Amino acid sequence: MADYYELLGVARTASPDEIKKAYRKRARELHPDANPGDAAAEEQFKQVAKAYEVLSDPEQRARYDRFGDAGVGGNGGPNLGDVFGGGGLGDLFDAFFGGGGGGGFGGRGPAGPPRGQDLEVVADISLEQAVFGATMPVTVRTAVRCDDCGGNGAAEGTQPVTCSECNGRGQVQRVRQSLLGQMVTTSACPRCGGVGQVIASPCHTCQGEGRTITEKTYQVDIPAGVDTGSTLRLTGRGAVGPRGGAAGDLYVHVRVAAHERFVRDGDDLFVDLPVSIAQASLGTKFVLPTLDGDEEIVVPAGTQPGKEFLIRGKGVTRLQGRGRGDLRVRVAVEVPTKLTDAEVDLLRRFAEGRGEHVHTEQGLFSRIKSAFS
Repeated sequence: MADYYELLGVARTASPDEIKKAYRKRARELHPDANPGDAAAEEQFKQVAKAYEVLSDPEQRARYDRFGDAGVGGNGGPNLGDVFGGGGLGDLFDAFFGGGGGGGFGGRGPAGPPRGQDLEVVADISLEQAVFGATMPVTVRTAVRCDDCGGNGAAEGTQPVTCSECNGRGQVQRVRQSLLGQMVTTSACPRCGGVGQVIASPCHTCQGEGRTITEKTYQVDIPAGVDTGSTLRLTGRGAVGPRGGAAGDLYVHVRVAAHERFVRDGDDLFVDLPVSIAQASLGTKFVLPTLDGDEEIVVPAGTQPGKEFLIRGKGVTRLQGRGRGDLRVRVAVEVPTKLTDAEVDLLRRFAEGRGEHVHTEQGLFSRIKSAFS
C-alpha cells in the first residue's frame, strides 16, 4: 500500500483536524456512488479509509511513523458492509488485512509468541571447496531457548497465566463511529503483547524472555558449484522467538576466495601455462598440477602466445545441472629479461639468419671485454 500520508494528501506533521478534513474530501471524491463501476476508485477508497483509520488513532499513528506498514500490518480495517451492501469489497478487504473474525474486522490469527529473527552470516570458502563441495562450521550470535524455564519465561515452580484483558486471544477489539458508520478494529493486546499469556514471576535467567543470547556453531553443507553471492537457507536455525516462539531461519552468504593459480569464469577454470621462447618454438611437454591431480600437456612446436588447450570436465561442478565445466590452459610465452653474453650472441646470430633487425648496442661488460680483446 502507498504511504498513508500521501493517500490523504497531507504532510507527516499534519494535525488531527487536518487529517480528518483531508479524509472527508478524499472519501467524497472516491466514494463508489460517485464512481459507479470504477474498480480503481473503489480500491483507492478502501485504502484511504485504512489510512484514516491508522492516522486518526494516536497509538496506531505512532507505530506507523516508526515502523511503517509493519507496525500496523496486523490490524483489521473498517467495517464497510453498510457501504457495499455486505459484499463487494468484503473478500478483497479480507485478502489485504487478514480476514476472518466476523463482523467485518480482520483477525490477527491465533494468539501465540512471535517467531524469532532471521539471521545472516558469511561463509568464506576456498576455490577447492566451491568446486567439490564441503562441510564447514559457521558461528553466529543468536537467541536460544532458556534452559532454566524451558522457554516459557516463568520462574521455577510457576507457569504463565491467561491474560485477563484479552482472555488469551492475544488481541483486543475496538468499536467506534466514523463517517462511514461503525468501524471495528483489532490490535495486539497491550498487556500480553499478543501472546495471550502473562508472566507473574519472570525467570531470573532470561528475565521472562524465555531465551538467552549465546554463540552457536552449525555445520553447513556447502554444495559443489557455489560461487560468491550464493546464499544457503537453513530453516529453523535462526534466533528462537520469545517465550517459546518458533525459530527464524539462518541465511549463509557464500564468499569464495581468489586462488593463486586458477581463475573462475562461470563453470570453467582458467590457468596460465608459462613457456619459454625455445619451448614454444620447438615444442615440449609439461606436467600441469590441477585441482584433480597432474595432467600432461603437450605443447606443439610453433605454439603461439595465447594458445588455449582444453581439458574437459576438470572445471567447476555445475550447481544447477550435471557434470562439470572445463579447464582452459592458456599459453603464456615468457621473454627473458637477463641474458648472458653467449645467449645474446646466439640470439643475434639467430636473428641474422632469419633476416630480422635487432638492437645492436652492447652492454657495458661486453664493451669492456671487446676493448681488451
